[in-house]
Amino acid sequence: MSFPDRPLRLGTRASPLAIAQADLVKAALLAAHGWANDAIVIVPVVASGDKVLDRALAEAGGKALWTKELDHWLLASETDFSVHSMKDVETVRPDALTIAAMPPRADPRDRIVGVESINALPQGARLGTSAPRRSAQLLRLRPDLEIVLFRGNVQTRLRKLADGDADATLLAAAGLDRLGMFETGHAVPTSVLLPAPSQGAIGVEARSDASEVLTLLSAIDDVKTHQCVSAERALLARLQADCRSPVAAHAVIEGGMIRLRAEIYSADGREMVEGEMQCWRNDQSAAAALADDLLRRASRELRATFG
Repeated sequence: MSFPDRPLRLGTRASPLAIAQADLVKAALLAAHGWANDAIVIVPVVASGDKVLDRALAEAGGKALWTKELDHWLLASETDFSVHSMKDVETVRPDALTIAAMPPRADPRDRIVGVESINALPQGARLGTSAPRRSAQLLRLRPDLEIVLFRGNVQTRLRKLADGDADATLLAAAGLDRLGMFETGHAVPTSVLLPAPSQGAIGVEARSDASEVLTLLSAIDDVKTHQCVSAERALLARLQADCRSPVAAHAVIEGGMIRLRAEIYSADGREMVEGEMQCWRNDQSAAAALADDLLRRASRELRATFG
């Protein structure tokens, strides 16, 4: 396919991690199509989620705080496509937009920073996080911990840790690696902390009617990643989970099948319901069935936090 008659405009949040992810997508597209560096222009947008740092995401407006500015620019044709961290993208998206590609997923694990392991945290230690999933998981493993609100980009959270606002924090391994911080923190096995749905995955979104752009973007789509993340998002959609919902889920390809593990928690971590399923790689209904099973086995109080 011939290249458009002008540079493509890639919309991204303006945080250092978002810019790093946009650079990765740009490089992949340039390599896939043999384009020169000036074929794609990165357009940074300051997201509302990067402005509101004094309260939890759920209190400030939810995941839309990460996407609404990028959506506005994209729908207004001021950009041609957007790059997102998929774990920050709402499960219900406008019909006018399509996730056209997901490059290969990076390390989905969490890393603990400040100590070598969860067990190494001293009694009553303060753990900095703003994620309900991480908070619930840590409180289930260590009810003695004190959870301290940590909002902001990676650098902000690491600065808060260095300033003594907490004894340790959890950060996504993928984000640290994309920032070149390969030695920061210690990876926590997924058998100990199951990741957030879509953690480690990048999504590239375009207008649904932009057929040429969608075709160009499809060149960098990793089918396995796309199928696994789609299964995790189908589970979230059936749970009607939002940014307040402590949910962990991770899918992997095993042969021709997807294996999806999932956990739902009460906010204090005292209740946890877990399950897993296997299905054919294009069968999204199985993820919904797993969500139904988790809710069926949950207490009335836990079910009430979903939907």
